[in-house]
Amino acid sequence: MNEVEKILNEYYNNYDEDSRLIKDKAHQIEFITTTKYIEKYLEKGNRILEIGAGTGRYSIHYAKKGFEVYSVELINKNLEILKSKITKDMKINAIQGNALDLNSLKDDIFDITLVLGPLYHLYDELDIDKAIKEAIRVTKSGGKIFIAYLTDDSVIYSYGVRKGNLKRLKEICDDNWNMPKLKEEIFATFKVDDFSKLMKKYEVKELETVATDGFAPNMADYVNKITDEEFEIFLDYHLKNCKRKDLMGYSSHILEIVEKI
Repeated sequence: MNEVEKILNEYYNNYDEDSRLIKDKAHQIEFITTTKYIEKYLEKGNRILEIGAGTGRYSIHYAKKGFEVYSVELINKNLEILKSKITKDMKINAIQGNALDLNSLKDDIFDITLVLGPLYHLYDELDIDKAIKEAIRVTKSGGKIFIAYLTDDSVIYSYGVRKGNLKRLKEICDDNWNMPKLKEEIFATFKVDDFSKLMKKYEVKELETVATDGFAPNMADYVNKITDEEFEIFLDYHLKNCKRKDLMGYSSHILEIVEKI
C-alpha cells in the first residue's frame, strides 16, 4: 500500500461514505442529478462499469434495475460494504482495483463508464492522465463516460469562508487562487474551464457539463429546513439551471459527460 492509499484508507475508515448521498436534502441533489443524466444516455442491455464505486450507491442502483454492472473500488471498507448489498438476483461483479491500472479489464467492453470518485484523490497530471485513459480504453466506441470532479471555488467558499480557513487557503493557493493538488489535503480540485480544456487532448467528444449539486451543499442549513414541497420546487430550479456556465463554478461536484470516438 502506497502513501496515498494509506491516507485514503485512514480517511474513509473514519467517514460514513455510505450515507453521503442520502443523508439529507442537500446531499440527495447530487445523486438525483447524476442519475438523471446517466439515464439520459443509458439504454436497455448496456453494460456499466463504475470505477471508484465507493460503497455502491450507483452500482447497486443500476444492478437493481437489471443492468450488468462491474464495480471497481480501491478502499477495503467501501468495497466490503458494497459487497454486502449484492443479492443473488443482481448481475454485479465487485472487485478491488485502482483507477490508474484496470489491467483485469479488456479494451472496448463497456457501454457506460462511471468515474464518479477517483479524480477527487488524484494529485498529479500523470495519474489524472492514466485514470482518464484507462476509462476511455475499456469503453466501447460510441460509449459514454461520466467523469466527476470537485471545484476550486466550492472549496474556497465551504472550507475557506464557512469553516474559517481563508488564511490557510491563502497560504497554499497561488496568486490567482488556483488550488494546489496536495495528497495531505485529501481532495484535489479543478476549475471548470481548465477541466474542459484538459479533456480536449483525448479521443472523446464532449457532450455535456453538469453542476450536479449546484450551491446546495454550501447552503445546506437552509436547504435541509425547507418542506418537501419546497424541496421539489428547489430541485426543479436546480435541474433547469445545472448547465448554466455562470453558476457552475460554485457547485461542489461537476459531471463531465463525453463520448468515446
